[in-house]
Amino acid sequence: MAIDQPARRRRVTVAELRSHRTDLARIGEQHGLSNIRVFGSVARGEADEDSDLDLLVDVAPGRGYFDMAGFALDVEQLLGVYTEVSTVSGLKSRIRDRVLAEAIRL
Repeated sequence: MAIDQPARRRRVTVAELRSHRTDLARIGEQHGLSNIRVFGSVARGEADEDSDLDLLVDVAPGRGYFDMAGFALDVEQLLGVYTEVSTVSGLKSRIRDRVLAEAIRL
């Protein structure tokens, strides 16, 4: 039985994410998530080999944390990069405005 390798940190670009837009939307839909946006170092074009991938999503009614965690794991499997997923309401108030200003819809 094969064991999946843990996701790593690596440089990811918005262009790479856009090339996977269909897959990301499909994975999001499977987990009840939509309006997938990238923020953080990837969105700012500052990502390096130590960066993770920060995604912002909308969650359908009746869906929640476990769906977001499953989505993150599936994205990690697809892209091979450690992924963090948040909702707007899950953002700390001190960073919310900055995140929303830099977020790029995929």
